[in-house]
Amino acid sequence: MFMGEYHHNIDDKGRIIIPFKFRPDLGENFILTRGLDNCLFIYSQKEWQEIIEKYKKLPNIKEARNFMRFFLSGAIECELDKQGRIKVPSPLRNYASLKKECIVIGVNDRLEIWSKERWEQFILENEDNLSEMADSLFASDFS
Repeated sequence: MFMGEYHHNIDDKGRIIIPFKFRPDLGENFILTRGLDNCLFIYSQKEWQEIIEKYKKLPNIKEARNFMRFFLSGAIECELDKQGRIKVPSPLRNYASLKKECIVIGVNDRLEIWSKERWEQFILENEDNLSEMADSLFASDFS
């Protein structure tokens, strides 16, 4: 399980360090793609294959086709360089507004890369509602 928050800069060539703690579970090759909420998602090959199998079972309706276009068209296979970095292509950097300061977080089965500004905005917008979210998602587990 991926968890934790790490602050890294993306350099002028679009490279960002993947925290050392996450590297063993990612494997040698992994998938980087557009995520939801204007961040990027990183999946291990194993997790990616599970996602693809779920997508294959989706009905051929407009919503499913559009989501698959969005999610799969931005997907690329990555591997770490000798310094533990990946190169984020410019369309993905633009989508996530990655300029300099970035946040890499572990979210269970994936990593997410956020611009510092968007991450801080996300926290501010959601921190007051976290208790209500937990109640609605896990009500029976907390009572």
